[in-house]
Amino acid sequence: MSDSHGNTPAAWSAVTVAMLGFVVGAVGLLLDPVNMTIFWVGVGLGVASLVVFAVMAKMGYHESSH
Repeated sequence: MSDSHGNTPAAWSAVTVAMLGFVVGAVGLLLDPVNMTIFWVGVGLGVASLVVFAVMAKMGYHESSH
């Protein structure tokens, strides 16, 4: 297992964006009537978190030196 165990800027940024996506998606589902547009924006943010992680990892922010 790596020494950083996910404690890198890339991992934290991806988790932050993913959490925002879950919150936005949940708000969309909690509205009355359910707002599927807001829900799908949340899903898009969840997918975007993977892109954020991949880009930051390529930039070197997924190494224990940061």
